[in-house]
This record gives sequence, structure tokens and C-alpha cells, in this order.
Amino acid sequence: MFLVTGATGNVGAELVRALAESGELVRAVSRSGRSEGLPAGVEAVAGDLNRPETVRAALDGVQGLFLMPGYGGQRQILADARAAGVRRVVLLSGLSAGTGDRGNAVAGYLLDAEDAVRDSGLAWTFVRPTSFMTNALRLADQIREGDTVRVPFPDARTTDIDPYDIAQVALRALLSDEFAGRVLEVTGPEALLPADRIRILGETLGRDLRAVGLEHEEARAEMEAGMPKPYVDAFFSFFVDGTLDESVVLPTVEQVTGRAPRTFARWARDHTEAFR
Repeated sequence: MFLVTGATGNVGAELVRALAESGELVRAVSRSGRSEGLPAGVEAVAGDLNRPETVRAALDGVQGLFLMPGYGGQRQILADARAAGVRRVVLLSGLSAGTGDRGNAVAGYLLDAEDAVRDSGLAWTFVRPTSFMTNALRLADQIREGDTVRVPFPDARTTDIDPYDIAQVALRALLSDEFAGRVLEVTGPEALLPADRIRILGETLGRDLRAVGLEHEEARAEMEAGMPKPYVDAFFSFFVDGTLDESVVLPTVEQVTGRAPRTFARWARDHTEAFR
């Protein structure tokens, strides 16, 4: 049995599907506990990672645990997992953890999560991806409304990754001892500017889309309307101050899975309807 937390999220949903397709028994934890959309045979469980007691029973009989970062109950969940006989944990972290900057809100919570897993006594693997291709879904309303798309950090070239590929790497780490004690930094296959992604989306939709870069003040105001200021500061540190370089293509996905990661053009084709 494998337990996937965040089972309805971008990576968790892909991992649940991959495990089920591999013939494994899967228990999918989400706050709602809904089973709609899950593959046949997957057990849906309601659980809140900030409340370890809601997850404890779901650990029974589990061999491998996929854990989301950034929740208050993490250390207790890991202790409960060890007591329940869980053998290994795969943590979804992020490339910014590699900066070691605990003063950065994003890198800091990822590093805290990694510390908790290292201290758990369980065999562990950290998967540290770059930005997700699914971040482009935030632009869907703009794209539906017109051909001009306003984007933050227009000069930031990043190797965005499809959550499908993150899940495929996590799958191998859950099923094998080969990756125990390793940090797997994973990227997409190409470094693109926001304008490149807008162009590709336009080609996929048969439209002439044009990206317009936001001034930093505009980007900050829009971002602070939707997330706490320390997280906005973190992203400005990454993509304006240059404390995080997501422009380097790494071979990890192909080394772990045996095939190249999916391109943004492939992702755009798979998600065309989200932008119509």
C-alpha cells in the first residue's frame, strides 16, 4: 500500500494515477476525501496534514508515503508513519531548497520539511522540481478575454516541468531503494521566457497571443493581492534579485525514468480546453 498526500493536487493526482496504473494499492489523502476522479480501486481518505490525528489511521499497512511540505503536523505524521511500519517517504520539495536560505519564506519552509524528514528515521528521497508548467493556468482568464497577456518577471528564463514528470520520478523513488538518501533535482527539457510560453499557447490555440511584461511594482501589487507578502518577497528574490537559477536543464528526469521530460508544447496541447 502506498499513501499519497495532496492526492488531488497537480503532482499528487498524477502520482495516484501512476501508482494505480503500475498495479499498486493506493490510498489517496485529501482534505475532502472525495473519490470522484480517482482511478478505480484507489481508496479515498479525508485527512488534514495540519491535524496528524486525521491521518494516523490511514498509515496502517502502508509501505511508502508521498508527503507534501509546509504543514504543521509533518513531524508527528512522520513519527506515526515510522510507528506504523512505513519503510520510505518521498518528499515533494523544491529547487529553492538548494539555496539553503532559511530567511526566504519559500526556501525556508521547504528546508524545514526536509529537516523533519531527515530526522524521522525513515528512508527518504527529496524531489526538488523547478516551477510547474501548470502555473500557466493562472493566465487562463486573460487568454480567454483577449490576445494580450500580462506576465510577471518577463526576463526570467525557467525550465518549467510538467507535474506528470515529477510524479513519474516520485513513482520510481517510492517503488525502489535505488534513490534512498538522494536529492533529485528535476527540470523540464527547455529554458523558456514567459513570452515563449505565451507564444506556444497561442500556437496551440490557433491565436496570435502577445506577452506584455509587468513592471515590478505592478507585479508585486497583483501578487500581494493573492498571497502573503513574505512569499511575494521570496519570488522577487528568486526572479528579480537572481538568488535562484531555474534556467539550467538537468538530466534527472531522463536518468530516473528512462525518457525525456515532456515539453511545454505537449503540456499546452494536453490542457487546451482550460484556455478556451
